[in-house]
Amino acid sequence: MFYTTDTNQHGLPHDPFKAIVAPRPIGWIGSKGRDGFINLSPYSFFNAVSDRPKLVMFSSSGRKDSLRNVEETGVFTANLVSRHLIDHMNASSAPVAYEIDEFQLAGLTAVAGRVVDAPYVGEAFAALECRVTQIQQLTDLEGEPSDSWMVIGQVMGIHIDETIIRDGRIDMGIARPVARMGYMDYSDGGTDVFQLQRPTAAR
Repeated sequence: MFYTTDTNQHGLPHDPFKAIVAPRPIGWIGSKGRDGFINLSPYSFFNAVSDRPKLVMFSSSGRKDSLRNVEETGVFTANLVSRHLIDHMNASSAPVAYEIDEFQLAGLTAVAGRVVDAPYVGEAFAALECRVTQIQQLTDLEGEPSDSWMVIGQVMGIHIDETIIRDGRIDMGIARPVARMGYMDYSDGGTDVFQLQRPTAAR
């Protein structure tokens, strides 16, 4: 099958786009507003985009509380969603009022960041403390603004629970990172971990 996205006439009961761009890591974003209210929300448009400097991004579809907070304070945390925290992550996605503490709602511990003024998930196996470098409203080919905002943050500090470290490396079989697969589907990245060596340069 083939279809063009200007009409989006794929003939399927659900749009397949996000299922094709999968798996996608979940950006579990912790933030705090200038007024002191804290927020924890999962974003399925999330990834690392640079190693030097270490940069991560998440994209907010609509002006959500996380976007409001990072615009005000310029900082956030990105927390690893592991299999044992999937129900907590799902609970934190509830559409609640700005004043509601999603950490408390999801039964999680909000820990103050060491280098940024934003909370991270105490139960997470890993968390990144980030400072915002860019916030950009995305546009289409004609330059028309979309209802999505991309936030890029430079990682300033990294927390790792030592229980997931084996032989000097993070053991993904223990960390079991969860990914979004499209629709309401998720995957457990720790169930089928294998290694693949890159080819060497041709001589």
